[in-house]
Amino acid sequence: MYIPKIYRSEDAELMKKIIGQNAFALLISDKEKLLATHSMFLLNENDGNFYLETHISKANFQAKVLKDGDQVLCDFLGAHSYISSSWYEKTNVSTWNYEAVQIRGKVKLMNDEELFQHLEKLTFKYEKTQKCPMLVENMGDELVKKEIKGAFGIHIFPTEIFIANKLSQNRNKLDFENIILNLEQSNNESSKEIAEKMKMI
Repeated sequence: MYIPKIYRSEDAELMKKIIGQNAFALLISDKEKLLATHSMFLLNENDGNFYLETHISKANFQAKVLKDGDQVLCDFLGAHSYISSSWYEKTNVSTWNYEAVQIRGKVKLMNDEELFQHLEKLTFKYEKTQKCPMLVENMGDELVKKEIKGAFGIHIFPTEIFIANKLSQNRNKLDFENIILNLEQSNNESSKEIAEKMKMI
């Protein structure tokens, strides 16, 4: 991902936040042909390092061709909003403010035990806030074993990390404040989120 220097971030905490809040992201591969699958990701930390994990259907072509050591790209889009040039002091072009993370990494296939643990963690993350949580341990061994046969789990160990944090850093003070004002008046929650993030710069 090309990121102009002014919008490029090295903030690991920002990266984790973007991934954590936007974990339904794209798993992209070019093994035999270019493919992309929306899937749920988990971020794991280990001794200061981190890796990603996800799963897709075994019926998915990516599951049929991906092997240990293959390279994939994981694409996470955070808050984003259209920025109208009508908000600028002088005539210019419209643009888009956004946060995004792309991680290129190497694949390591999960074994059955790792896949079970992955599904257990993933289910807990999203079920724990439900009124009546349906955790893996409550589903029954027969159902879990049946469902797990159809899943293909992978770990992704990063080789390159790209963090974009484009928040109108190139605009003058008047434009910057006017952009925030207009974003705050929007009915779009993502636009309001971008406004709040701009205030923190």
